[in-house]
Formats: sequence, structure tokens, C-alpha cells
Amino acid sequence: MHNTILLKHIFINNRVHPSVLAVLITIAVLVPILNLLVPPDSFFHLSSYSVTLFGKYLAFALLALSLDLVWGYCGILSLGHAAFFALGGYAMGMYLMRQIGDRGVYGNAELPDFMVFLNWQELPWYWFGFDQFWFAMLMVILVPGFLALIFGWLAFRSRVSGVYLSIITQALTFALMLAFFRNEMGFGGNNGLTDFKDILGFSLQDDSTRSVLFALSAFALAFFYVVCLLVVNSKAGKVVTAIRDAENRTRFVGYNVEQYKLWVWVFSAVIAGIAGALYVPQVGIINPGEFSPLNSIELVIWVAIGGRGFLYGAIIGAIVVNVAKSYLTAAMPDAWLFVLGALFVLVTILLPNGVMGLIKTKPTKQADINGVKPHEST
Repeated sequence: MHNTILLKHIFINNRVHPSVLAVLITIAVLVPILNLLVPPDSFFHLSSYSVTLFGKYLAFALLALSLDLVWGYCGILSLGHAAFFALGGYAMGMYLMRQIGDRGVYGNAELPDFMVFLNWQELPWYWFGFDQFWFAMLMVILVPGFLALIFGWLAFRSRVSGVYLSIITQALTFALMLAFFRNEMGFGGNNGLTDFKDILGFSLQDDSTRSVLFALSAFALAFFYVVCLLVVNSKAGKVVTAIRDAENRTRFVGYNVEQYKLWVWVFSAVIAGIAGALYVPQVGIINPGEFSPLNSIELVIWVAIGGRGFLYGAIIGAIVVNVAKSYLTAAMPDAWLFVLGALFVLVTILLPNGVMGLIKTKPTKQADINGVKPHEST
């Protein structure tokens, strides 16, 4: 009942743009129709390649949403969010590898091809259970969440913040990248996991499967967009925003700052892991390159360009930048990094609130805590 009232309150006060949800739900329905029901020779037909490409954009948008939650509302600039994305992707990839069975190059139903090639004699214990979809989905949530819990607990209880926390998060994802590159880790080494066949018995090469994955990505993005809105507009979300604006004052008022930062950090990591799980079956590969610190930096640029602290700004920024990347890397491959860098510099100087800041020009007010305004006495 409380959540229903809160959701109505959000819509009434224009804190959520219904158009965002309308667009996501519309494309979740329309894109599969254009792909499956419209004849291939029609002008309105959407190719399977385009469906997969758009699905990848939506997975990236969900990842950007997760970063905006901690950066835009809690003030935690993570330069290692790609780690949670990649871990969720690897959990999904391990399930997909187990579905190959004896259809691999070496025809070994018990071991993935890369393990046979490296002369592994038996399946490592940490691969057990990944032949079950429910177990893999559980790991998609638990592995990134547990890593975020341990890392956040150590960092926040030590009151590491600001640029120091950003550097540590970058070191975390870099360390994971180096670890996953090692063949003895049992995750495919440099090549990663690929050559997937099925998901829940449905071929990943079928147009219908690709359309369903696209629709799931759109619905997941819409769902977590609403959930994040409920979070940031709840009492706990107001405290988190207050921590961003005045951490010491929030602590002096009596709130356990570390606990609030920890739960929003873990929740953000879980969303990033789910984004990775949606990404992998659509692109057909997951390798250690997804842990690259460069990916996390690009993620920060998406959110900055779209506008942090808006949620829908992160979604729009991720989609627009990746569409531009797909076009420019094909048309002018050597120019893309310069364009991306120039965009970031221009946005930082001219549009500190991102593109969405042009639409919502009113400055964000500091959150009040239990009804006490920032300028009032406590």
C-alpha cells in the first residue's frame, strides 16, 4: 500500500517521465513484431542483427542506471562497475557453456572445449550447478552482490571516499581482469566463454529467441527504472541523497552513513550483474576484456553526458553514446576515442548536469532529513 502511494506521488510530482516507460514498453512489443511478423523484403522489417544490437544498447543502459544510482544519488564515483557487469555475464556464460553438451568441437559433454584443450581432467567445483538455469540466475545476483558487500564493508567502514575510493574500485576491476586472463582460473582465459548454443532449450540463433531476449532487456530496464525511482524517493533514498550533499552532517544527525552507503552500493552491483547476464546471450561472448577499467570509464562518460542524478539521463546517455560509437567506429574507427573525449570535456565544461540538465534546469536541492531543511537548525 505504501509503495502504491509513493509511486502515485512520484508520477504526480513529475519525478518520473512516463514517456521513458512508454518508450521502453513500446519497443519491447514493437521490435519483435517488426522482426518476426514483418516480411524480410518490407521497408519496415528489422533484421536480427539490429535486434541484437539494440538489445546490447539496453543492457548497457541498465548498467548506466546502476552507476547513476550510486554516483548521482550517493556521490560514489565508481571506476570499477564493469567488474559487477562482467561477473554477472560470466555467471550467465557458464550456464550457456554447460548447455553445449557434446556439441562442442571435442564432443565432451562434461567439460567445456577450452578445458579439454587445456587437458583438464574434471570439472572444477565452482562450475557445479551451472547446468541449472535457476542456479545460474542466483549466481548472477549473489556473486556481484557478495563482492560488493565485502568490498563496500571494508571501504566504507574505513571511511574511504572521494578520489581514493574511485581509484580502489578501478584497482579492483583491473585485478579481476588479470585474474580472469589466466588459463588456470578455469574461465576460458584470454578467449573467455563463447560458441553458445541454447538457453532454456531455445536456440540462440533463432530470431524468436533474439527477440525475446531483446524484450526481456527492455522490460528489465523499465522495471529497474521504476524500482530505482522508488528507492531514491523513499525515506532511505532521501538519507542517501543527504549523504551525497553533506555526509558529515548526516552522520552527526544520527544516521549510520556506512550502512546506507553499503546497501545502495550492493543493490547497484546486483543491477549491474543482471545487465551483464542480459548482455552475454545477445552478443554471444564474454571474456576478461569486459573487466577492463576503460569500460568503467566509458560508463562514467555515458552517465555524465546523459546527466547524473536523473536516472533517465543515464539511460539516454548510454544509448545515444553507444549508437554514435557503433556508427563512428565503422565510418571513422580512428576518430572515435577523440570524439568521446571531446564530448566528455565539452559536457564537463558547458553542461555539468549533462544533456538532461538542459531540460531540468532547477538545481537539485539538498535532501531534508526527517523534515529538517539543510539551512535549519537540528
